[in-house]
Amino acid sequence: MKRILVFACALAVSTGAIAQLYKWVDKDGRVTYSDQPPPAQESKQLNVGGGTSTPARRSAIERDKELDKSRLDAKRKAKLAENLEKKAQVDEENCNRAKAYLRTVTDGGRIATYDAKGERVLLDDKQIEEERVKAQKAVDESCKSP
Repeated sequence: MKRILVFACALAVSTGAIAQLYKWVDKDGRVTYSDQPPPAQESKQLNVGGGTSTPARRSAIERDKELDKSRLDAKRKAKLAENLEKKAQVDEENCNRAKAYLRTVTDGGRIATYDAKGERVLLDDKQIEEERVKAQKAVDESCKSP
């Protein structure tokens, strides 16, 4: 405790003693600078400012606000990345389904669908070709690269 008190007093005294600088020309014509005025000579006192001060530190409240903002931004970015990843998975699944249906339609064989009454109806060759064209469009749309 005593050390802190002594240090605080020394710091207070030292800041009050701002250095003064004097400039004069001596008898030989040389310009001389000193921290004490010359005896019995005319001198000019120079104002020497201290160094540049350090910028003010941010308060704890400002730091907390900035930290909260950065955390919120990080959460938003993480959620956006997660949503993009989910969308990519859904797009890939849709692409795989469309390709599988195109293979089914292209490989031949009979294809059946259900009508409005819920009865099973076999497609003829023209309808199968129409389904193949639809399936190809679905593959083209769902499998396009971003």
